[in-house]
Amino acid sequence: MKYFELFAIPVQFDVDLNTINARYLELQKILHPDRHASLSAQQQLLAVQKTAELNDALQILKQPLKRAEYMLAEKHIDIRAEQQTLQDPEFLMQQMELREELSEITDAADPEAAIEQFESHVKALHQDYYAELKKYIDSDEQSELLIAADIVRKLKFIYKLREELERIEDSLFDD
Repeated sequence: MKYFELFAIPVQFDVDLNTINARYLELQKILHPDRHASLSAQQQLLAVQKTAELNDALQILKQPLKRAEYMLAEKHIDIRAEQQTLQDPEFLMQQMELREELSEITDAADPEAAIEQFESHVKALHQDYYAELKKYIDSDEQSELLIAADIVRKLKFIYKLREELERIEDSLFDD
């Protein structure tokens, strides 16, 4: 199933979430298993499967990182389940420094200020990578798609850092 076709939107990274949500509601009404209760068991099962696929499509198109991975996979660069490490030494060094900074937050004299500073730094990185991704992800050029794939890999690191920061915040402030 082609998700962009399903939602009748152009195949591009920037999507209109309002259009996606509206189309989802339309399709959900059509595909919902309750509408097919009078049909055969096989047709009911098919309706359940189609609804599940629709829900998957919605989740992928709504989330920028998943949408980028999906778009790359559709162009034969599937990085969704890979365990490949980046070969960018500068980025890897930056990640080591960020992880060290993150690990020092709990022992900081002012953990709230340390969290704010770290959050700000990670947010800026996220915005930079996101802007860079938008330059390459819609391309049909293999070389540009490979650049986009590396940017997605970098964004995955950023998302993990954000999740770890949330866990640290929870452990520090949820007493």
